[in-house]
Amino acid sequence: MNTKLATACLVFGTLLGVTAISIAQDSDTDRSHPAAFVKDSAITSKIKATLAMDHITSMGRIHVDTDKDGVVWLSGSARTQEAADKAVSIARETDHVKSVHNNITIKKDD
Repeated sequence: MNTKLATACLVFGTLLGVTAISIAQDSDTDRSHPAAFVKDSAITSKIKATLAMDHITSMGRIHVDTDKDGVVWLSGSARTQEAADKAVSIARETDHVKSVHNNITIKKDD
């Protein structure tokens, strides 16, 4: 029971934190379509939350960005090819994602 509660709190906290960071670090200067901006932020947040729930983010530093057309850009590093492939799979399976660009590099620990 405590594990489920802790997991739920972690996911909720991640969603709130990711949304705040996404808004604070947003480089999108086109504010003429707020609905598109919110939708893109929601896509990014959902992908980041799923990566966190699947512990993919603990297997590297994967960054997620979504443009106004629903195209997801993954960058950063993963410790294994499997982790990078799983991140791409999660992004592709997310609602409203049109395509995924994978720029994740594999960085093995020494």
